[in-house]
Amino acid sequence: MKKLLIPILAATALISAAAPASAAPWRGVNERQARLDHRIDMAVRHHRISFREARALRGEFRQIARLEANYRRTGGGLSGWERADLDRRFDQLSFRIRYEVADRDGRRW
Repeated sequence: MKKLLIPILAATALISAAAPASAAPWRGVNERQARLDHRIDMAVRHHRISFREARALRGEFRQIARLEANYRRTGGGLSGWERADLDRRFDQLSFRIRYEVADRDGRRW
């Protein structure tokens, strides 16, 4: 019995210790907006994206901000699916920023 119990307890301890570390906490909407806005600013400042690309990215950013304002206006807070929708849109915008920086067409050299 002891031989079976010890590995089970060890496995349980490993799983319970690893779960909180692997589950990243959800970042707030304002924090994600600030980080994305900062990434766009830095990409323009360092000539990694063109002003035209930055304008398009900021347009997407404003659409997400308007959607978030609509979500908050209708219910006061964000429901689970609204938060998931915003997360998905932020992830897509983050990917677009990464793509525009990597495509090298906004650089001067």
